[in-house]
Amino acid sequence: MPAPAAEPTPVPVLHTAAGLRALPRRGRRAVVMTMGALHEGHAALVRAARERTGAEGQVVVTVFVNPLQFGAGEDLDRYPRTLDADVVVAAGAGADAVFAPPVEEVYPGGEPEVRISAGPMGERLEGASRPGHFDGMLTVVAKLLHLTAPDLALYGEKDAQQLALITRMVRDLNFPVEVEGVPTVREPDGLALSSRNRYLSEAERTTALALSRALFAGRDAVAAGGAGPREVRQAAEAVLAEAGRARPPLVPDYLALVDPAHFTEIPAEPGAYEGEAVLAVAARVGTTRLIDNVRLRLGRPGGVR
Repeated sequence: MPAPAAEPTPVPVLHTAAGLRALPRRGRRAVVMTMGALHEGHAALVRAARERTGAEGQVVVTVFVNPLQFGAGEDLDRYPRTLDADVVVAAGAGADAVFAPPVEEVYPGGEPEVRISAGPMGERLEGASRPGHFDGMLTVVAKLLHLTAPDLALYGEKDAQQLALITRMVRDLNFPVEVEGVPTVREPDGLALSSRNRYLSEAERTTALALSRALFAGRDAVAAGGAGPREVRQAAEAVLAEAGRARPPLVPDYLALVDPAHFTEIPAEPGAYEGEAVLAVAARVGTTRLIDNVRLRLGRPGGVR
């Protein structure tokens, strides 16, 4: 009879900056920042952090629902808060500590008057759909980087624009930290893991699969025959158009093929762009807004990363 699986070793849960500063430091420290409701995608980030730091290093997971990232009418109040379960996931994936501060600890003077500006890149795509979102995101990331003082910070590639902005902020403002992206984790049917997937009904989830199918259609067009930007967009748009007639329908917000350095649209003309690109999509199914993306390489056959 096989032995029962070992329970994850309990990890300290810290709620204050003072408690975090008192945490004994060892080796390289990596941080994984989350808003909680941890799933396998977050666990993959923690495991990657554990691998990068090694047994002698330290992995800190932050759990903080940042009010500055939510605009009017967004789901701040109903965003899931599952700290006890999150600690179990973090510990099981290899975290050494969880930092879960209350709002008053992160913003002791109330909403901050001084914030990080995301600049022009923060006004495109997600920034255009959610004004102020990226300013709030970068502000809390900057604060958490100061508080956790990591050598390495890992973020998921599913939030591609967020990753690009954090990378740019760290470079532009000389943060002494290495930023690394970790590939998107998907369900077997292709749906990207997200804390918001739990809001989907069974029918809505079926419709939502069109997001990944659209992205894969664009990616496969490049892999099969070196399709250019126009053909990539057309392949993805055809899938989204069909999903728009489903019940319940998919309501696209944007589909964009962009330069990952600036998130500007890649020209449609053949040969006008060569190199890595991000095909990104955002859409609503019912009341739930989802995002996804894939990375591909334009300008040569078989160009899939």
